Order: sequence, then structure tokens, then C-alpha cells
Amino acid sequence: MANPKNKPNSKSNDTTKPPSFPLDGSPIALERLDQAIRGPVSVEPTDAVWAKMQQSANVVAAIVGGDEAAYGINTGFGSLCRTRIPADQLALLQHNLIISHAVGVGPPVPAGVVRLMMLLKLASLSQGASGVSRETFQMLADLLASDIVPVVPTQGSLGASGDLAPLAHMVLPMIGLGKVWQDGKTVSASSALKEHNLTPIKLGPKEGLALINGTQFMTAYAVSIANRAKQLVKHADIIAGMSLEGAAGSIQPFDERLHALRPHPGAIASATNMRNLLADSEIGESHANCDRVQDPYSLRCIPQVHGASRDALSHAIGVIETEVNSATDNPVIVEGGEVISGGLFHGQPIAFALDYLALALAELGSISERRTYLLLDGGNGLPAQLIENTGVNSGLMILQYVAAALVSENKGLTLPASSDSIPSSMGQEDHVSMGARSATKCSEILGNVEKILAIEQVCAAQAIDFRAPIKAGIGARIAHETLRKSISYADADRLFGEDIETSLRLLRGDEIIQSVETTLGTLR
Repeated sequence: MANPKNKPNSKSNDTTKPPSFPLDGSPIALERLDQAIRGPVSVEPTDAVWAKMQQSANVVAAIVGGDEAAYGINTGFGSLCRTRIPADQLALLQHNLIISHAVGVGPPVPAGVVRLMMLLKLASLSQGASGVSRETFQMLADLLASDIVPVVPTQGSLGASGDLAPLAHMVLPMIGLGKVWQDGKTVSASSALKEHNLTPIKLGPKEGLALINGTQFMTAYAVSIANRAKQLVKHADIIAGMSLEGAAGSIQPFDERLHALRPHPGAIASATNMRNLLADSEIGESHANCDRVQDPYSLRCIPQVHGASRDALSHAIGVIETEVNSATDNPVIVEGGEVISGGLFHGQPIAFALDYLALALAELGSISERRTYLLLDGGNGLPAQLIENTGVNSGLMILQYVAAALVSENKGLTLPASSDSIPSSMGQEDHVSMGARSATKCSEILGNVEKILAIEQVCAAQAIDFRAPIKAGIGARIAHETLRKSISYADADRLFGEDIETSLRLLRGDEIIQSVETTLGTLR
């Protein structure tokens, strides 16, 4: 099995304590969660959080010692919820729950996203509504701190009753089973635990259910996507600014007075960025009095399209932040010690947000490909295919083909997964969100859009070169200069695929944004 991106780097001789991630009951911002994508973290609950968790564990213990039936504590699961389980089989009930539900299929989830799953599960348990013991909580925390990352398949969750199959795979190493990533390879969980002096635990009443009920699979993807997308929308504006300068487009559509008449927040933010990026443009001045009245929509409507995607992202972030700071278990222990069965595990809120965000991200790619096409068509004083001596040279022609292929792929991926529901568990679980698929395909779309924008970035830089010695606006000029440190001007055909790879690396990093913001200040 190939190692996923963000592979863990745990080594048995590495005694460095990972960064601390306090759990003190205060809201967790999405930016903080990037710690777990980059590497292991040490989760540290406060005394008050430990006490809250212990109170709920005491409630579970009292139920076990009494005659009351409580779902998942002393009953079966799903359609078997009316089957009462004897006290001497409650531990076996939880063990069997995990091993029977760890049936996911498909390629592995990236290790950084699995770390996020683990961290989000710990955050949910820390709400004190799940009834898990300190030992069980600590075991999952120890795995995360030791960078023992479970191998979790991407396929198998319906996004309701929790992300059952993926989370079961996440739990397997806690009981000494399954596979984990270590030093870039898959190894048995038992050997990894032994190497780190960790002992498998036996799950107590309700604990298996608490660990696999929840939305942590889809929410981990959502956090990863949202944090990348927040950078992507800045890159999209920067690259669009470069393209507008390369195409000798007009700055007029970004006028502050224009956007005051239709004040969508995202459009205002994007237009503000464009004005700043294009400030002091010699290219703009050079054609200020030309007879071209309006640019094509892909240039003229940048704030409207980019802005709508920004607003969708803002909405999605609000939903995701609520989910991150919630308990998503069932049943839950509420104030006063009462056990209530409900549907906090249902993934519909996250599924909707991810499907909406998928469409918003896809549109950033769609309009980007149109700008790439515009730059290559030989208009506005640019050579066809953005290269001299065409014929013997094909130039950047096929870069647009690749972008078009990715845009087409995204069109298929934007079909909302949340519009589907297939009943399961003999009708007991008769409506599901399919949010897990919303998550994985939104991640695919994001990756495709990054590639589409990376292609536009290469073409935009080449177009700006043809405007020399006339200079682009200050922000577009800085972005161009930063890119040219890694990708040279093309005066003849070469392996342009390598340029795309370099451009993609720059886009997924922060070098260009930092260079621009050092001069212009923080972009919106």
C-alpha cells in the first residue's frame, strides 16, 4: 500500500514532545487544527475538563450497575437496539462493535486528515457527554502524541449514525488491532504499540460506541479543505490580477463605488484585493483610452464569481466551526446525569456545507480556465499560445487542455452527495446524509482547482513578460517576480509539466502570498 500524503514521521528514538494542544472548554478555531495536519500533537485537558468527563463516566457506571436499559450501554446497536445484553458481556459488546464495523474499503485517508480525526474525536469526548473513561481517552491521545496513525480507508461511511466504518478503523489500534503508518510504511498496530511502550486497552461499556459515533471523518476533511481554501481564494485573486495585466484588462470593474451598489461581502473583498494588486499599473495606464469598452466576463466579473465563492466559504467555515466544538455522540449524558438518545451524529449540516463548498471551489476553477484560454487565443497584442515562433513551437497550448479536462471532471464531482439517502440497518437508520462522500469529493475538487490555478499562474506570468518593459501593478508585479525565481520565461517549447508542478508547489505554499502581503498588507 502506498503511503499517503502528510505521512507520519514517528521514530522510536525520537523523544521530542510534540506541540501541546490544550482542551480547556473554550472554542477551537480552525486554524489551530492545522497543527495535527502537520504532525503529532499532545492533547492536554484541564482539570475541569477531566472532571466533566469523569462525571459522565460515573453515569455510565451507574447504569451498568442498575436495571435501566440504555441504548449502546447494555443493548445492541442499530436495529438490535431492543436486544438486552448481560452485564458479563458488555465489554465483548464494545469490542465486537469495533471489529465488526472496521470494514472500510478504498485508498487510505491522508495521514494528516487521520490525525485531525483523532484530535476532533478527543475534542468531542472532552465535552463530557460521552461517558468514556480517562484511560480510554488517554489511549487515543497517546496514539496521537506518538504519531501512531491508523490506516483508515476512505470509503464505507454513510455519514449518519456517525462515520462508523472510518472511525472503527481509527479505533482498532487502541485495542491492539489493525494497521498504522510508521516511518512511511504500514505496520501492525501491535508492533507499533510495543515499540512505543503502549498497552492495548479493553473498551468499557459504551466506549466503543462513543468512539465511532460522530462526524469526525467528514469534519476532518472539512477542516483541511476550509483551511486550504482560505489561502486559495487569496491566490485566486492574485493570479486573476496577473492575468488581467497580461491580457491588458480594465481595472474599472473593481471600482469601490460600483460594489457599494451591490454590497455582497465576498465581492467587496475580492474587488478590494484587485484594486490593491493593480495599483500603480503602467499596463493599465497604457491602454486607458483604448476603444475596448468591456472585457470578457472572466476578467470583468472576477469580484462577482470569486466573491460568491468567498461567501460560500465563509458560510461553510461557520458550520464547520460549530461542528468542531460539538458533541456528536449518541446517546449523550446531559446536565443532571440523564441519558438521552438523539441524532447528534447525523452529518447533514456538514454534508450540505461541503456540497455547497464543492460548487464554490469548482467555480474558481471554471473561471480560471476561461482566463487561461483568453491569454492563449492570440488577442490583445499577445502571441498565440503565449510563445514566439509558433508552429515549430506549440507553446502553452496544452496547458489549457489540461485545465479544461480538470474543469470537466469537477462538473461531475459537484453533484451533491447529500441529495442521496439509502436506508440501512433494517430501516432503523432510514435516512443518511452521505456526507462522507461530500467530504472526499470536495477534497478532490479542491485539488483539481489548485492545479487549474497553477496552470493559469504559469500562463499569466508568461503574458506579463510580453508586456515588458511596461510594468504590471505592484501586487501583480511582486507575484510575477516571486514566481520567476522558480519558473523562468519560456522562449521555446520545454517540459511545461515541470513548470506546472513548480507552480502548484508555490500555490500550495505561502511564498507568493507572503511576498505580496509584505508590500501591500494583508489581503482580504
